[in-house]
Amino acid sequence: MSQGIVAPQSMHFATPLQLQSGALLADYTLVYETYGALNADKSNAVLVCHALNASHHVAGIYQGDEKNVGWWDNMVGPGKALDTNKFFVIGVNNLGSCFGSTGPMHINAATGKPYGADFPVVTVEDWVQAQARLADALGIAQFAAVMGGSLGGMQALAWSLAYPARLRHCVVIASTPKLSAQNIAFNDVARQAILTDPGFHGGDYYAHGVVPKNGLRVARMVGHITYLSDDDMAEKFGRDLRSGAYQFGFGIDFEIESYLRYQGDKFSEYFDANTYLLITKALDYFDPAKEFDGDLTRALSKTQAQFLLVSFMTDWRFSPERSREIVQALVNNKRRVSYAEIDAPHGHDAFLLDDPRYMSVVGEYYKRIWQEISQPQTAVSNAVTEVAGTEHEL
Repeated sequence: MSQGIVAPQSMHFATPLQLQSGALLADYTLVYETYGALNADKSNAVLVCHALNASHHVAGIYQGDEKNVGWWDNMVGPGKALDTNKFFVIGVNNLGSCFGSTGPMHINAATGKPYGADFPVVTVEDWVQAQARLADALGIAQFAAVMGGSLGGMQALAWSLAYPARLRHCVVIASTPKLSAQNIAFNDVARQAILTDPGFHGGDYYAHGVVPKNGLRVARMVGHITYLSDDDMAEKFGRDLRSGAYQFGFGIDFEIESYLRYQGDKFSEYFDANTYLLITKALDYFDPAKEFDGDLTRALSKTQAQFLLVSFMTDWRFSPERSREIVQALVNNKRRVSYAEIDAPHGHDAFLLDDPRYMSVVGEYYKRIWQEISQPQTAVSNAVTEVAGTEHEL
């Protein structure tokens, strides 16, 4: 069942936000959506953190725009894995985004012009700090869970470190404790495509009335390749030709070329280039073990939450090995961890899709959380539903 018609809300924060870079964001606005009802003791709140090109619009549709379905609508809603009949779910748009919260497209009060390239570089930890202020304003002292996939999973992990007592559970899906050199390399190729686009104008393209579309298009094409598995791409496209024969030119011969160009064109119509640069840098910089000489066990020693981690066997961008690093570090710290590896063929994008085993794992975990909230004196079973693939209760 869908969440139905939803509407975004916004909240302005006049207190300056000190960023990890040393820059100060004088004031800012966060756009967010909520689903379900907050219970009397405010113990059923779940924060959902978004990934690169998503937003606060997690579930449901907008009045008059029924095709604009929330990016995790298959996960969040009445009777779904994250059941909004039980939980009060918050989706918040991060700073630097182009979907409503303060970002490069917004007016800088100090200059009267759009921030553009002057918008400060933000990190995962900065986003978490801003999200915590929103939680404060909503009167939520502790989340039942903080949850996210990919970059959203990094935010959930950062929550468990920055505010260990403010979340009971941390749900990290298809994520990683830090990007590999290969991940950073892909991000930089994408950024260079934008930075070298003649339409970029040093990040101040708003004043020129243009958009660096070619750069955005190539950036998205590069990124999209990493979201799919080799098998998935082979099954969908193989070496199929658009016209059934080679054209002996540099246009589109193969179906995969057509698909990637379509994805790139679509992305360049709605996404902001400065936002893309900021978010990919936030991905690159996330590394909670950096301050501990790379020792993730020491880095995660501050955590207090219980954890669910899910990875997908064909995800080569954030492979299961990266999730296992987190699991091992948590186990070393004697944290309670549930972990599932799902044998899904869809690569990194699998975290957004409808694999029933994946949905079952998450759904069963939230049932456990609900038991804790609604029957706090009752012993809760440690059992986790068996799924295809590998699953561990550690």
